[in-house]
Amino acid sequence: MNEDICIHAWPCSYYLDTEKRWVSGRLSLTPIAVRFTADKTGELLVSFHLSSISEIKKESSSLIFSSLTLLEKENTKHWFSSLQPNRNVVFNILEHFWREQLLSQPGAGAQADPLQMTKGKELTGLLSASQKRLEDTAKVLHYQGEQFDNIMKGLNKIDSEMDVADRLLTELESPSWWPFNGKLWKGSQDAKPKEAATNSGSKTQEGIITRIPVIITHRTNSVMPGKLTLLVSGLEISDSNSQVIHRFELKDVDDIKVHTPYEISIRQRFIGKPDTSYRMLSAKMPQAIPVLEMQFSKKIQFLEDALGFVGSRKSPQADLGNSIWQAATGLVESVVEPGSSSGGGGGQTQLEKQKQIVSQSETQELKQILMKLKSLALETDTELERQDEVLDVITTSVDRSTLNIDKQNRRMKKLT
Repeated sequence: MNEDICIHAWPCSYYLDTEKRWVSGRLSLTPIAVRFTADKTGELLVSFHLSSISEIKKESSSLIFSSLTLLEKENTKHWFSSLQPNRNVVFNILEHFWREQLLSQPGAGAQADPLQMTKGKELTGLLSASQKRLEDTAKVLHYQGEQFDNIMKGLNKIDSEMDVADRLLTELESPSWWPFNGKLWKGSQDAKPKEAATNSGSKTQEGIITRIPVIITHRTNSVMPGKLTLLVSGLEISDSNSQVIHRFELKDVDDIKVHTPYEISIRQRFIGKPDTSYRMLSAKMPQAIPVLEMQFSKKIQFLEDALGFVGSRKSPQADLGNSIWQAATGLVESVVEPGSSSGGGGGQTQLEKQKQIVSQSETQELKQILMKLKSLALETDTELERQDEVLDVITTSVDRSTLNIDKQNRRMKKLT
């Protein structure tokens, strides 16, 4: 992900302490930093890492003007005023990304050493992301299997009802002196408790794929913190107290627009009344977009600022394979053949560097992740085979039910 991408920008004024004056410009937010650029000169006056912030606070300058202050860990205080559209909007968005940055990278700062990201950590993160993606896919596949099971229950109910219809038509077609009329109605009444039991057992608890904190905008410029829950059957938007604001079923969503890798909008169209639309901003949105793309492949649209994000994921399997093999090659070279370079001090130095690349704990963690991936892959393969068999049964049952319905229709036409 490009760390220089602009998530949001607001017109405002910044107090330049060295010259004791306010400078108009734009306050911009990136995934890892906050920046202010002057309008007249285009000069970058201030830029600091999100993790270096110790406090974000609403204050007043000159006891009158509403301002927003950002306090760095070195006790450097930055004042921003005349924020548009208003101070609360900027405060909620900055606070959200600041908290998510601290939670996702505890202890990581602006002066973090890039050499600390070893090849073992890089490979661990890559495999963990693959595991998360496979788990999400398995949840969707499981829900699809439940839908197939419900279809089978419906087809079985149709078959039982067709049996009842066959007995009723047989009675109507039989002569008036036929002595076995009462058993038909008794059999149909006995079938009702079975149907009720089937209906009571058909309720299944829907699964949650993922839940992320978001900043919600609905129709007005005011924003509020909340949560976006991705379900196997739809989407759910709730406030910070977990009270549901709106729920979209899969069929209700008309379009999803990805404005940036961190911002999306969801809309449901109506005729004769305003559309229902929500715009959401989140630091965790890059994790949710692949799931949305899988659920709403024909309804999702990537706008210009998000094309780089979708382009980097255009061939995830190929990129994933290349990255894994490149990292695995380094892992094999550093672990399997640690003594391949013979010689004096040079070989010993290279061996020490290789030991620093992949530690023993990282190797064990990689082994556990690979075992989980193998287990998930085997379970997914088993579920796919089961669903293939169910689809064959469904196809046969549908054909049989169609023939029975046509047959009963012809019999009823003869009676009329």
